[in-house]
Amino acid sequence: MQRIRSFIAVEIASSVTKRARALIEKLKTPGVDVNWVDPQQMHLTLKFLGNVTDADIPEICRVVSEAAASVEPFEIICRGLGGFPSSADARTLWLGIEQGNEELRELQAAIDNALKKEMGFAKEARGFTPHLTIGRVKGGSDEGMAELAAKLAEHMSYDADLSVVDEAVIFASFLGRSGPTYEALAHCPLA
Repeated sequence: MQRIRSFIAVEIASSVTKRARALIEKLKTPGVDVNWVDPQQMHLTLKFLGNVTDADIPEICRVVSEAAASVEPFEIICRGLGGFPSSADARTLWLGIEQGNEELRELQAAIDNALKKEMGFAKEARGFTPHLTIGRVKGGSDEGMAELAAKLAEHMSYDADLSVVDEAVIFASFLGRSGPTYEALAHCPLA
């Protein structure tokens, strides 16, 4: 039986990914090694499933479709910039969600709860913090990291536009030398 690395996410409007691409260019800093997310691959992850069997995919699609149908479509505004664990010591660079957080949490919880109840998937251990990852910092010089922190502070109110959330998508993730690529396995419309 084949195993498929998979996750559930919300796709982002092209206007947001274009603005994210422009922001990435502003944030590139000499002396800091960052794996930048390809804007064409950007998404808001709702739940990482890990390696699932290909035989489980149809049932996952059914469960997620039913859960997504319980939530009304909504809009999110992508605004704000920061880093985890902090902007001063960023390992993950992200765009924030200024509007639509509660709706995203409702959608994530509906999917998380349904997958736990019907298929036994473990629920997320830590709280869901909606964000759009734009890069992962691998390391850098002290000067480079300080410059990156200054750029994050300079763009902390960055406006990346609005996106409509009207479906959840189940993706397969394939790891390669040039980074991960994603393939949509199913589109699950909201109510």
